[in-house]
Amino acid sequence: MRVRATVVAVSGAMALSALAVPVAQAAGSGSHHRVDTLKALHAAASGGSAFAGARPAAGAPYRLDARFGSVRVNKGRPIVAGAGGKVTVPVTFRITHGAGVDLAAEDVELDLVLYRGASFAHPDHVLIGDFRPTCGNASATVASCTGTIDVSPSVELDDADATVWKAAGYVTDWNDVDPGSDDVDWTKVGYAEGDALAAVRLQRFAKLTVNAAPEPVKKGRTLTVTGALTRADWDRNKYAGYSAQPVQLQFRKKGSSAYSTVKTVRTGSAGALKTTVKASVDGYYRFAFAGDATTAAVSAAGDFVDVR
Repeated sequence: MRVRATVVAVSGAMALSALAVPVAQAAGSGSHHRVDTLKALHAAASGGSAFAGARPAAGAPYRLDARFGSVRVNKGRPIVAGAGGKVTVPVTFRITHGAGVDLAAEDVELDLVLYRGASFAHPDHVLIGDFRPTCGNASATVASCTGTIDVSPSVELDDADATVWKAAGYVTDWNDVDPGSDDVDWTKVGYAEGDALAAVRLQRFAKLTVNAAPEPVKKGRTLTVTGALTRADWDRNKYAGYSAQPVQLQFRKKGSSAYSTVKTVRTGSAGALKTTVKASVDGYYRFAFAGDATTAAVSAAGDFVDVR
């Protein structure tokens, strides 16, 4: 298992993971190399990227014949994270590679990560999985891979992270070169990268409560319906009120399976909700929030009211 990562940017199109502790597990198994290994690879390429057509640095890694495709993150759905715990996000992808590239070799490392920012070469934030992806051969030159991105909100996320993220992937072939050596021949090391392979939205998890009173109530009398809309606050690792948001008050008649909208109410301070309706028949009241770009949709469990 590896811990959280940051990406070290390399000139041109190249970017490599520089992890906080031992990292870079070979595809599907094996332990991780130390952070200084990938920092050294960064240093070897930082004089110019041959992949971008710039003047290569002396001893720069060569371009590996490997390309990412069919990338899918979280089955195409937004990622929703609460204030704590861990969110495990499934990822699937394919790598098409040359006949001379063995992705199952012990000295080959590959990964798919999420980042936000201008590019993988210049990210603002990066998210990775606890383990490297595992790959199986779909053909002699195509591998199908599965993995996860593992997110610990209380450790990794800030409120600014509720936005669109992009997927990037890379493959490193060490070709029997010892990455821990003091004198690495970088010309023998292959590297391939894919940027902006897919996009996924990361949203803050929301909670919504409701209470209709009094219960029971006489027909024609006024019901007061209260509640609160809160969402994950990643800056403070707790849930906080979401104010000035449109929330629908909905009603489902006893014996029915469908809710209908009664009215729209806006949340006040600390996400508070309060409105009134006339009691008519037995049924369930709930609040429903449609969600927005930063916050996931949520509906409260219905509160049953007995009308007499």
